[in-house]
Amino acid sequence: MLPEQQSLRARCCSSSNCCSSGSAAARTGALGRRPALARKPIASRLRRETCFRAAGPVIHGRGAHDFMNIFWFLPTHGDGRYLGTADGARPVSLAYLRQIAQAADDLGYYGVLLPTGRSCEDAWAIASAMIPLTQRLRFLVALRPGIVSPTWAARMASTVDRLSDGRLILNVVTGGDPAEAEGDGVFLGHDERYAVTDEFLTIWRRVMAGETVDFEGKHLRVKGAKLLVPPIQAPHPPLYIGGSSPAGHALAARHHDVYLTWGEPPAAVAEKIADVRRRAAAEGREVRFGIRLHVIVRETAEAAWAAANDLIRHLDDRAIAAAQQAFARFDSEGQRRMAALHNGRREALEISPNLWAGVGLVRGGAGTALVGDPETVALRMREYAELGIDTFILSGYPHLEEAYRVAELLFPRLSVARKGPDVRTNLTGPFGEVIANDILPQRSQS
Repeated sequence: MLPEQQSLRARCCSSSNCCSSGSAAARTGALGRRPALARKPIASRLRRETCFRAAGPVIHGRGAHDFMNIFWFLPTHGDGRYLGTADGARPVSLAYLRQIAQAADDLGYYGVLLPTGRSCEDAWAIASAMIPLTQRLRFLVALRPGIVSPTWAARMASTVDRLSDGRLILNVVTGGDPAEAEGDGVFLGHDERYAVTDEFLTIWRRVMAGETVDFEGKHLRVKGAKLLVPPIQAPHPPLYIGGSSPAGHALAARHHDVYLTWGEPPAAVAEKIADVRRRAAAEGREVRFGIRLHVIVRETAEAAWAAANDLIRHLDDRAIAAAQQAFARFDSEGQRRMAALHNGRREALEISPNLWAGVGLVRGGAGTALVGDPETVALRMREYAELGIDTFILSGYPHLEEAYRVAELLFPRLSVARKGPDVRTNLTGPFGEVIANDILPQRSQS
């Protein structure tokens, strides 16, 4: 068991402490050498009993909790400083993704999300390449019902979980772009895809738990399905899912450990959480909650909003219109809700205090960012935590530099489940250039 899993397991079973969120006036903006760790040999027949709540502590009271699980993002579709232009763009390469993954590992991020889709490199291949290059970082990888069989998917997940020593998390993706789905051989409507996913997960979960499964449903049929070599995490790696439709909420309540929402205003997020929680209770289950957001944090609010404007300064109306037209063909309720936050217009992009919809003008999926100085962004994150959110999947452009910036500016202000080494206790060398060859730099008082 990883060290942080041991400590979190103890907390998840006994602690009822809550973090306070504090209060502050809402801002109305104008816009919108890696430490060597001993590695244990993997015992393929020794399964780790995973308390899913240990991956993120139990929520108590109104939703305040002991720790936040903060993920970063691997841009397997490319990266850059600006949206909508090739200026300053960075192509996908093993070397670049390795830099980001190792930075996230060293800085103390809980894991990284790997996107999926035909514009991305394959998430399973990238995760497998990153596993031996990292020590404790978890990988949130897409599971695609309807594209692969549940038994094959079980073998894939079990293999990667063992090779990573229990660092796999699965993001169940039903798909929201009919054109892409048809290119992959899936000719099903929105609700039918969720029905397939329900049958898929029914088989997959039983197989992962060690059963031999006979199943015949409307869409899927297996006979004697089984998994010979189990995963490290038992009964299976944690399952995450997003989905804003009733079908998505029902599926999350029935099968998943963490329900994810894109970054909508707090009131809308609260409604989603309440509905999924109610549905989960009817299933006799508990579900945790997470949110997917971009972050633009700088030392001052003015610098943060200037950076937000700079991110989209190359966008013209034609690029925005073309992107919105493409998104309109999606049958994803979540994408529809993202688009409705800005309606393809640059005006009034700050849709809630410090929540900015500018990213969604040309980017599908997660289209909002928290923008502001460190104290304000941390406050907004704690406000989401008060609703019951304990998992934050963050990103920023470009992802290498922003991984450092977010960790340096936000982590000291948040209760983070995994943190990197504290420079105040690391005595192996200087931190910052020694002043006049004599004076060691000190941290400023905050």
